[in-house]
Amino acid sequence: MTAMPFTDKLDAGKSPVQLLAERAKRVQDALELKQPDRIPVNLMAGYFLAEYGGITHQEQQDNTEKAQELLEQAALDFQPDLIGGLFNQPRPSLSLGDRMTKWPGYGLPETGSFQFDEHEFMKGEDYDAFLRDPSDWTIRKYLPRAFKELEGLQYLPPLGMFAFGHYNLGNLPFYAAPPVVAALQALNRATQITLEDGAKMTDSLNRMLALGFPPSFLAGSLTEAPFDFMSDTLRGMRGIMLDILRRPEKLLAAERIVLDFQLEFAITFAKATGLKAAFIPLHRGSDGFMSIKQFEKFYWPQLKEQMLTLIDNDIMPIPFYEGVWDDRLQYLAELPKGKTAGMFQSSDIFKVKEVLGDTMCIIGGMKNPLLQSGKVEEVRARTRQLCEVVGKGGGFIMSTEVGEMEGCKPELIRAWIDATREFGVY
Repeated sequence: MTAMPFTDKLDAGKSPVQLLAERAKRVQDALELKQPDRIPVNLMAGYFLAEYGGITHQEQQDNTEKAQELLEQAALDFQPDLIGGLFNQPRPSLSLGDRMTKWPGYGLPETGSFQFDEHEFMKGEDYDAFLRDPSDWTIRKYLPRAFKELEGLQYLPPLGMFAFGHYNLGNLPFYAAPPVVAALQALNRATQITLEDGAKMTDSLNRMLALGFPPSFLAGSLTEAPFDFMSDTLRGMRGIMLDILRRPEKLLAAERIVLDFQLEFAITFAKATGLKAAFIPLHRGSDGFMSIKQFEKFYWPQLKEQMLTLIDNDIMPIPFYEGVWDDRLQYLAELPKGKTAGMFQSSDIFKVKEVLGDTMCIIGGMKNPLLQSGKVEEVRARTRQLCEVVGKGGGFIMSTEVGEMEGCKPELIRAWIDATREFGVY
């Protein structure tokens, strides 16, 4: 006779309302560096749901009702504390002819996975115009380069001319030019699509709440470290690395600008929505991308100011420390205790606990390859070690190292969750 899983033993007979309250408190306690009743489990399922349901990645992406059904099925089957599906959707990007992303069925095979296709949309010679008026440069230069359907915006007159008041009204015919009209209509279509997608997200949230599953701790604004902001969608990796050597002062000035408007956005977003988290995926500050000397000049001071300002406004920064941060952990220890959380990809999670265990909630630990091709006993051994070492004293959320579980096997996920329930009870 098969033994009852620890998940069922601990939660048997509880209503969705009771489970929702317990799960939400468990996660919040961990985020605040408290010791909950047990270690919470976060499933960032992603494309795993398509594989679990026997459909393609494109169908999961395009058929939102089917994707929701699979999300609910996986939530009820595995009983984690948190679960999420795909991080983003392609419809707004596709409607605008986004040149920086590829999706299953759109630039990729139907079984492919979302890809960011990096370009140098901002040239080195654009720095002066960007620094002089970033909004004008973005609308009239960047958007036409990055989005095919917005090419018409390049024909607009300088936006600062609107400050000329009555005397600028004679320029309004520029906005009736066919390429400009087409671009504005494309923006309106994309806005409507985004509103439709937002309504579906709200419906999904309500359906999950009714089943007893709280929203993700990442619910909130999305921003980037100023260096990453300048690199990811503007200069590209090659361009930004050249900027460090060729135009460092202009790069620092640009980082100041993007830091300020990102903070204004995140603070306004939190006030408008009541969502008090800020997800900050970090891409190029990790070990190997730049020297410590460069990190101390171009990356950490700006990121630290960003996080401290968010904290001062009652917003919890939750960075994803992508790659390896083993040589940079001491900088993270400068952050105020219990005010941030960190998702760690490839850092030594036990070293992270040693250095940051009393500074921030640690999220991650389970290696994706173990859940893809490991053995049950290997999964259980890793889980036990994580619970006993990283989970000691609280402040730990069990999750995969990568925010995506594509290729993970259901039987290994079950073993992982069951072992967390067994070894993660305080």
